[in-house]
Amino acid sequence: MTEYSRPPSVEDFLSLCKALNGQGVKYMVIGGLAIIAQGFTRATEDIDLLLEDELSNHKKLLEVLSKLPDGAASELRPEEISEFEVIRVADAYVIDLMTKACGETYKGNEHLIEIKTIDGVAIPFASTELLLKLKQGIRPKDKQDREFLERKLKKT
Repeated sequence: MTEYSRPPSVEDFLSLCKALNGQGVKYMVIGGLAIIAQGFTRATEDIDLLLEDELSNHKKLLEVLSKLPDGAASELRPEEISEFEVIRVADAYVIDLMTKACGETYKGNEHLIEIKTIDGVAIPFASTELLLKLKQGIRPKDKQDREFLERKLKKT
């Protein structure tokens, strides 16, 4: 058991996505890792997931999270995932779980998922357009992300 969570490695991320895919979890990667996948070089401290808000999906998710090394999600119940704005699972690395982000939901934005395959793992990332909707915060990194996304959209 680790004393503190660390930033996720590429191997952590790929392993998590492979396990989520294997269980049939409906999710998309948002946040820093999705920004990086769009081509912006920056650091991130966690994995942000936007989830389909269905109890059956939450059960599949928890099946995957129950296998994390520190057992941080072991007391989380499927119904709780809908109750909170963000659930932070601070295991060996941090995963933030959301059913809504900046008012946006998985079901309303499935058409804005871009699948990128990394080392044989198909990963559902939020598109540039959706990320721009999700990056309306006041944090400096949100502003930098927003400027990058706006530039990228102007080029297309």
